[in-house]
Amino acid sequence: MTRLGDLERAVMDVLWDSVPTTSDGVTVREVADALAGRELAYTTVMTVLDRLAGKGMVQREREGRAWRYRAAASREAYIAQLMLDALDLGGSRDAALVRFARSVTGTEAEVLRAALAADAAAAGSATSGELTDRVEAPTDRVVRPPVADEAADR
Repeated sequence: MTRLGDLERAVMDVLWDSVPTTSDGVTVREVADALAGRELAYTTVMTVLDRLAGKGMVQREREGRAWRYRAAASREAYIAQLMLDALDLGGSRDAALVRFARSVTGTEAEVLRAALAADAAAAGSATSGELTDRVEAPTDRVVRPPVADEAADR
């Protein structure tokens, strides 16, 4: 998945933010109006939307002489794919995941635990006792490995 440039991200934010109100998509004019603070030409917005469609980021549907655009996937799905792509950059996926897990807040860790527990329960991959033991760890603090200097002092 390609990373979005600044303008592409701004356009996608408009599309993502419009989902609850316009499930049938938005026009180039509506996107341009939402980005009025950037003083962009209509044709610039149209070009960005066309490129995003070419990248598979947006879907478009003809409505009369105009196109209506909507995001091909949710913002959360896009971010999740970016995270997965980052894990594929090289090195150890496991090490990167552990490092990430150690960097999240207690609340974020609880969200991850709940999601993993729900997935495990749905898949039936663990008994309820095993699952409870794994997900009910304290979440009030994040345990981080000691810094190299601290480890040498011990």
